[in-house]
This record gives sequence, structure tokens and C-alpha cells, in this order.
Amino acid sequence: MTTSGLGEFEQMVLLAIAHLRDDAYAIPIAAEIERRTGRRVAGAAVYVTLRRLEEKGHVASWMSGPTPERGGKGRRCVRLEAAGARALRDARHA
Repeated sequence: MTTSGLGEFEQMVLLAIAHLRDDAYAIPIAAEIERRTGRRVAGAAVYVTLRRLEEKGHVASWMSGPTPERGGKGRRCVRLEAAGARALRDARHA
């Protein structure tokens, strides 16, 4: 588990996950960041950042069950882990 500080976009992704709670997956995360910042967010940037945050132990992910609107495909959902919440607090105090 890496203990390095958070980048600006990593902080935005973690904050979006915290706000979305149970509905956190890449598309709503990108939409939440766009809504709050007015900045366009590439989906690929969110996916890469989520993978990096999971490697650091800040988020956990799992595949949801199949959904009718996605033709039976599941979504990779994420949740904020305690380490991610601590990293956000530390970044805010820094």
C-alpha cells in the first residue's frame, strides 16, 4: 500500500465517491466532478485514477450484478475505504 500524497484529480475522484456513496462508478463520478468543477472529465482518466486509488488502498471495487439497461453487463462499483477518507483529511489539512 502506497502512502504518497494525493494529486488534485485523485482528491476530486475521492470526494465524488464520498458524495455518491452507493451509486459510485465511473460515469456518475465523472458527472459529479463536471457538475462541481465545470471541467470536462474524460472517462478514461476516471478509470485510470480509480485503479491507482485501489492500488493505494483508498478505494475498493467490485462488479455489480447484471443490469437490464446495460444489456446484462455489470458495473465496476467503488467505495471509499478508511485509508481514502484519511488521505482526504490529510490533503485538506496540508
